Parts: sequence; structure tokens; C-alpha cells
Amino acid sequence: MAAHNKHSVDLNGKTVLVTGSPGFIGANLVIRLLKEMRGGRIISFDCMSDYYDVRLKEYRLGLIEKAAESASAEHVFIKGNLADKAAVAGLFEKYRPDAVVNLAAQAGVRYSIDHPEVYIESNIIGFFNLLEACRAYPVEHLVFASSSSVYGGNRKVPFAVEDKVDSPVSLYAATKKSDELLAHCYSKLYDIPATGLRFFTVYGPAGRPDMFYFSAAEKLTAGGSIKIFNYGNCMRDFTYIDDIVEGVYRVLRGAPERKKGEDGLPVPPYAIYNIGGGSPVNLMDYVSELTGALKAHGILPADFDISEHSELVPMQAGDVPVTYADSAALERDYGFTPGIGVREGLGAFAKWYAEYKKA
Repeated sequence: MAAHNKHSVDLNGKTVLVTGSPGFIGANLVIRLLKEMRGGRIISFDCMSDYYDVRLKEYRLGLIEKAAESASAEHVFIKGNLADKAAVAGLFEKYRPDAVVNLAAQAGVRYSIDHPEVYIESNIIGFFNLLEACRAYPVEHLVFASSSSVYGGNRKVPFAVEDKVDSPVSLYAATKKSDELLAHCYSKLYDIPATGLRFFTVYGPAGRPDMFYFSAAEKLTAGGSIKIFNYGNCMRDFTYIDDIVEGVYRVLRGAPERKKGEDGLPVPPYAIYNIGGGSPVNLMDYVSELTGALKAHGILPADFDISEHSELVPMQAGDVPVTYADSAALERDYGFTPGIGVREGLGAFAKWYAEYKKA
């Protein structure tokens, strides 16, 4: 795949809009931007949905506010819903963002089976409203979250961005693939520099409670037991939050270059990248690393036996047996490959979890 020519985006003194900022990736990205940006403004936009405990989102907002105290860039939080077209247009009219990172989405594969309408509203209508706003108030770069779930039933691993992604196995995956298509269309028609990022199983401190490692920690510490799907024969390309944020930050500052084709029309300034650890871990090994980390931080007793608190069960609807990222394009175009392993990552999560539970 040919390298994409990049146009450098200087964020200093600019206005950056981050949607979904009290979310796991969003909060960490905003904190990073507050550290890096000299002057300017970061706008956080989110509807604070109750898909999981809102207190965790409020906790993350608190971390952002703390980071903003010593930052030279200003931080503004606006509560609103991306599906509300007038609210999105009003936001762009007032603040005129130079760059946008769309991380707001209804997440979760399993939840999409029982609550399909939420995904259409948030991931399709919400994203469409954002694209319309970027058309009306042009931006230097739109970066948006896609997902490894778009690879669906693909058998070939590792997953490369050139692979066909026409066999989604969940509605969540279908909405993320739709976002890529919508962004490509707007990029071509209106010359909007847009980059989609396919994230692979993100984890870490203050993560999403519906993610396996977090929900497993909750169940095990409460004396319950966990279900391990596909009888433990799942491989996941787990990607630590700091690696995801580093990738997003680098990509944000390098937009696909605008250029004209032979027909005189814009060649879409559009690109897609995987951001994944690049080394899939067997679910059983992940569980044993997690329990080891929870023991090391005194959350589980030293003699805790995971085999007595886990049950091997069949595969779930909407799930896939393996995810594995080929992140070569990210390395080539941005000089970055995720490198934080699960031992270090789960250790950091367990340390945070111990402190969070005490608080």
C-alpha cells in the first residue's frame, strides 16, 4: 500500500473538538492534548449516556479538569448529543474547530444485539451530523474512531487495512464500517481531510466497565465467577490506552494531503489505519495475567484459584475468535507501533483499580 502524503497540522493556538471526551479514550486524549498544546482550546462534547455508570465518566472529567488547571490551553465541556443536529451546528458556529476527533459512539458488540436503535442514532446519525458540520465549517483534519470489529468474519490474519471488510457479524461493526464509507464520501465530495482509526481491544486504568478485564475484576473481587468464551480459545490483540492515545495524537497532527486528480476533482484526502498491539494474546493467558496483577495489588488473596471461579462457555453471537492488527501502515506513515504488553498494562490497571476502590 502506497504511503499517504501528510499535511502537518499545528495544534498550538487552535481549537480542537473531541467528542466522547468523558469516555475512556476521549478523556486520555484530552489530557494528552492539554499537556502538549500551547494555547488554544479543547472542546469536550458528550451526552454522558448511562450505558455504564456515569460516575466513572464524572471521575474522568475530574481528571481532565485537574489537568486543565496547569495547561496553557483552555478546556470547555459541553453536554450535548451528536444526534441533535442543531446542537452540533451551533457548536461549530460558535467555536469553529480547526480539528475534530470523533470518539463518541455507542460502544459494545453484545449490547447492539438487544439495543440496535441506540447504535443507529449515535453511530450513524450522530456521525452524519458531524460530517455535515465539517462540510459547513471546514476543518483541517477529522479523525474518527472505527473498530477492529469491521473485520468481522475475516479468516486471514493479521488484519490489514486493505482487506475486504464486507462481512460484519454485529450491528456495531456494521455502523463502524458505515462511518468509514460516509467519511470517504464526504472527503471526496467536499475535500475534507479525514482519517479513520480501527482500534483493537483497548484496555487500561479507568477503562470501560463493560470490557472483559474490568468486568472480570469486578466479579472476581465480589466473590463471583467469570465466563470465558469459546472455551478460552479466543485470541485478542489487546492495546493499552497509552499506545492508542499516542497513535491518535500523531495521526491528528498529520492529515492526508489535499490534491486534485487527472479529472480536476479532489482525490479524497482520506486514510484508514489499524492501531493494535500486533501480538494477540490467548484469553486464558490474559485471565492469568489479570488475576496475577490483582493478587500483586492485594485485590485478590494470594491463594486465589482462578479455575474455581471461571467457567468455559461457547462462543457468543456477534463475537469473533481472533483479532490481530497489522499496524505496518501506522509505523510507515507516523513512525509509531504500539508496544506496551499485557503484563505491564494489566499491572497498571490493577494498581489504578485498587486505588479507585478505596476512594
